[in-house]
Amino acid sequence: MSAVLQASNEPVLLRHDAGSIVTVTLNRPKQYNALSEELLTELQAQLDSIEKDQSVRVVIIAGSGSAFCAGHDLKQMRANPKKAYYEKLFAQCSKIMMTLTRMPQPVIARVHGIATAAGCQLVAQCDLAVASDNARFAVSGINVALFCSTPSVPLARNMSRKQAMEMLLTGDFIDAATAKARGLVNRVVPVEKLDVEVKALADAIIAKSPVAVTTGKKMFYKQTEMGMESAYEYASEVMACNMMAEDVGEGIDAFTQKRPPNWKGK
Repeated sequence: MSAVLQASNEPVLLRHDAGSIVTVTLNRPKQYNALSEELLTELQAQLDSIEKDQSVRVVIIAGSGSAFCAGHDLKQMRANPKKAYYEKLFAQCSKIMMTLTRMPQPVIARVHGIATAAGCQLVAQCDLAVASDNARFAVSGINVALFCSTPSVPLARNMSRKQAMEMLLTGDFIDAATAKARGLVNRVVPVEKLDVEVKALADAIIAKSPVAVTTGKKMFYKQTEMGMESAYEYASEVMACNMMAEDVGEGIDAFTQKRPPNWKGK
């Protein structure tokens, strides 16, 4: 995939492969990594590629410069005042969000600085999130008379409705500790320890059976949209199928024999 270059001749998105971990970095630091059309297109292409690559076990989404992501590129949006343009743009962004949930690999947001509007949406949509203690979060569209409708979708699925509505109606920032308390992020660490903590979380996932991880991610999101009785029926069927995997037999044998498991990914 050919990288889209910006005025600085730098690609708008960076990819770094380290074993079975892939880090994709939003790379518009002067614009606080605002999600331009070009950046969204590159991010979708990378996620589509990663989704098909069974050698990739964990995906990390990061931002370059002083911020994680400031949301959509407002200047670009203002330059195209047509409903059809906005519908296409928000559909493009929503497709990325659904890709993050549907891809088999767990996705971790590595958050520093600000994560606002669609940037906060991106954090909420990732399976996991680790934030530095200087991170701040807001859904601030309300400040320019735009209710953050699409960011509200994952936000309301991460925290309570009243907490989500307070952020959506006021546009106020919350700090990293509050974001953790409300369920928006999993861990908060000093900024100098952010990479170490993200790597530790990724390694903890990689140590588990690929079959269990991919099966579990798919099952988890599907059952959350069901009623409880249907969720139990579905979960029971998935668990029975999961029990037939070679890795489960290996895992149980390794546990009883007090040895490390040798995962086959089957």
